[in-house]
Amino acid sequence: MIVHVDPAFIIAEKPPGLPTVPGRPVELHDCLWHRIRELHADALVVHRLDMGTSGLVVFARGIEAQRALSRAFEQRLVGKTYVALAAGELAADHGEIDLPLAADWLARPRQVVDREHGKAALTRWRVLERSGAHTRVELQPRTGRSHQLRVHLAAIGHPLLGDPLYASPEIEAAMPRLALHAHGLAFIHPFEHTPRVYASDVPF
Repeated sequence: MIVHVDPAFIIAEKPPGLPTVPGRPVELHDCLWHRIRELHADALVVHRLDMGTSGLVVFARGIEAQRALSRAFEQRLVGKTYVALAAGELAADHGEIDLPLAADWLARPRQVVDREHGKAALTRWRVLERSGAHTRVELQPRTGRSHQLRVHLAAIGHPLLGDPLYASPEIEAAMPRLALHAHGLAFIHPFEHTPRVYASDVPF
């Protein structure tokens, strides 16, 4: 579960189905943050992954590190790389999806493309492998909107396999989990000011 520990932060790997932070229902009280705090009581939340998404999460150790890392995320200074399985075959080898997103207030937690009231959201993608029924893609979100990668891929006609919110029942059933993995993190160490890069094996 823990990939790296130093005086400033902890890199952990979240399994699919486990919330990053506590949820409102009692059954979602167990979360990655609580498990990390059992080992490192000073761990503080910096960012989150969707419950269905697996992969790398960084926790700060202490308020000073939390402020520095949170600022890096807000200023888009953190490199985030995901790997996903999208339904169908993407025609191009790479591209960008620039579609503003907003909450679907009548069907929360769903998000929708909203060109009038949505917040700017940009995703860069690159095909890794085509297999006919689906495409393995590398995704780099340049913004951090809720469900951004899932909504963006669905919006261009290629929802993620195993997605219960944005895929058809057939595409959802194609995998027993959401086919989205936080594969890489890159940022500047908040105290040492040196570049750090971390990667996680893709489990699908």
